[in-house]
Amino acid sequence: MFKKLVASALFAGFAAGLIAILLQLAFVQPLLLEAELYESGEMVHFGEAKPHDHGSHDHSHDGAAEGDAFGLGRNGLSAVFSIFVYVGYALMLVAGFAMTEMRGATINARTGFMWGLAGFAAFQLVPSIGLPIEVPGSAAADLQGRQIWWFGTVIATAAGLWLLGYGKGWALYAAAAVLILLPHLIGAPHPDAYQGPTPPELASLFASRALAVALVGWAILGSLAGYFWEKENKI
Repeated sequence: MFKKLVASALFAGFAAGLIAILLQLAFVQPLLLEAELYESGEMVHFGEAKPHDHGSHDHSHDGAAEGDAFGLGRNGLSAVFSIFVYVGYALMLVAGFAMTEMRGATINARTGFMWGLAGFAAFQLVPSIGLPIEVPGSAAADLQGRQIWWFGTVIATAAGLWLLGYGKGWALYAAAAVLILLPHLIGAPHPDAYQGPTPPELASLFASRALAVALVGWAILGSLAGYFWEKENKI
């Protein structure tokens, strides 16, 4: 069982992480680099600055901080980090597969896809309702407070989705709803004032693209994890 769990997670996590970082480099990183220009003061919102093409990768500072003219150091570290993160997500998914399979559930690419969507909701979508994805230069509350709220929201949302998917009876469904809503009723920590050098249009585009990439990554991760899990069962 342990061998099957690790093998499924490694294969799925590596593939999903690689695809996710390619999408991130294409659609998210150009916005991140542009936001860093505003954060550093090289560009000024409402100032006389040359407009940037959001689809362009020609940023003079890309990789400069890493001493690499082509940004290979920064992008390489991002790729390694992405793969490790998705392997970690995959390990959590297949651990859930093992528990539900013992309860008689069938795990395959289709059910894995649904698990991937649930993972996206728990780790990215629902927490972003209270704590929007931040772009460099955005105002933010105390880091420790945000981390505590984020972890609590992920755990509560994951537990609530589990009860919705595998619980029986209205009492468990009501408990699931309470778990999912509770962090938002408590409220996420926010700064006293919203201000910063980064244009809000850029921040919103960055957040929407980051969520879209995460959705694709989780969907691929869940599908591949379910596929490899089913394949290992047949060996």
